[in-house]
Amino acid sequence: MEHLLPQLTAPPVPRVVVKADLLPAVSAVSLVALVGLPVGWVWSRLAPPQQSVLGPNGSLTPLLVESYHAFDAIAIFVLLSFGVGLLTSSVLWWVRRRRGPVLLIAGVLGSLVASWLGVQMGASFAAGLYEMPPNPQLGDLITVAPEISTSWVLVAQPLAVALGYGLAASWNGLDDLGRRLP
Repeated sequence: MEHLLPQLTAPPVPRVVVKADLLPAVSAVSLVALVGLPVGWVWSRLAPPQQSVLGPNGSLTPLLVESYHAFDAIAIFVLLSFGVGLLTSSVLWWVRRRRGPVLLIAGVLGSLVASWLGVQMGASFAAGLYEMPPNPQLGDLITVAPEISTSWVLVAQPLAVALGYGLAASWNGLDDLGRRLP
């Protein structure tokens, strides 16, 4: 009777395969995390330094319009990491046999680590570019390396990965996301 009414029988629902996807997910986390190194390097080259005047007790006072560069450094890092997050989501989507929530979570975790690594390494790279003068005097003009003063920048890249991967999954009309499982 079932062969006469194929519309009444529900097709088998594809299941999420967690165990088989764990090792590729760990590889994805580590590979995506390494993306933070070039992001930090590019940010250190693009973020503008701050011209400051050396005050008493070693305090640095930025010149009048130079204080805007703190925002510039944050905005540049957020835009860089958001763009890299979108690229990362598209690369992860191309891994057809492993599509699904496990790879999405791995991409988001790897992007979080990449953002943190980008902030840390970017600050180190920038500090190497703009060193303090050997014997600064009171009133000297000093170029201060850019820095990221908020930790909210860490969410831009994972957000972009989740957004890009989610959009790709929503545009895919297949229940198994086209995994092509054997």
